[in-house]
Amino acid sequence: MRLKVSGTGPAVIAALVATVLVLGGIALALGGHGPAPDSPVAEGDAAGHYTQPREQADAAAKALLAAVRSEPAPAAPGTRAVRSDRTDPLPASEPLEASDAKPSPAVGPLFYTGQGTPGHGCTASVVHSPKGDLVITAAHCVHQDGFRTDIAFAPGYHDGVAPYGVWVPTSIDIDPEWAEDRDPDHDVAFLRVRRLGDSTPVEQVTGAEKLGLKPTAGKAARLIGYPADRDTPVACQNTTAMRGATQLRFDCRGLTNGTSGGPVLTDVDPATGLGTVNGVVGGYQEGGDDDTSYSSYFGDAVAALYKRATTSS
Repeated sequence: MRLKVSGTGPAVIAALVATVLVLGGIALALGGHGPAPDSPVAEGDAAGHYTQPREQADAAAKALLAAVRSEPAPAAPGTRAVRSDRTDPLPASEPLEASDAKPSPAVGPLFYTGQGTPGHGCTASVVHSPKGDLVITAAHCVHQDGFRTDIAFAPGYHDGVAPYGVWVPTSIDIDPEWAEDRDPDHDVAFLRVRRLGDSTPVEQVTGAEKLGLKPTAGKAARLIGYPADRDTPVACQNTTAMRGATQLRFDCRGLTNGTSGGPVLTDVDPATGLGTVNGVVGGYQEGGDDDTSYSSYFGDAVAALYKRATTSS
């Protein structure tokens, strides 16, 4: 599993936070054990939909804003939404190991703010939607015996800086099959998000990936994620494969805890870094191990989940 929380600052601060969490018995549990008993969670409806109370989300946003810095974004709003007809060939990494990557405006860590110092434990990405407010990640990043209520998203995050602001959920959608028994074939979640005190859709600020449904194996892809012990992303490139009919597979070393929910991108535009999301790290073994990453297959179930997320109130 790739879900783990670390602090927002340098390694020394992260180590201190980790020590405090362990001593306090409130570190996120790994595997199928769900969150620690005092992790803030809430129930959604039977369909797997949760509407986040505004004041609850505002509290998460304020907690993260107090822990990160804001600096001017490296591109004007909206310019990254424009895609060219060119695609990066995405040659396989040599060696097949994740390495330092330039932050992508549409990709960032998910922070959890309800246990003291905010720490990031998963990755998410902005995906195109009619209202421009949608983010995709793994279901296990947002639902463990209940919907996490302390989530904040920082697209393009690096070195303690949130250049595109902090975004919090207005709603979260997962499949009921995940809520019932953590079915690895349904480890996908969509979040509709907003920025505190601002009605601008996130897609207008960061641009967005396309959602790739029913992807074929053997395509050149780039996987991007934020390890829990780093304040910058890593990436790896390889061709995708299938594990049976319900799991997408991506072989690469070094995609450690924190990269859950990170997008598997194909057809990447070299000018913008935007591509097509064919999967998110999760699924089998809730993401795999240090050598291999997995994703629930983006088939009919994900298409239906996307439709529900984009049409729900």
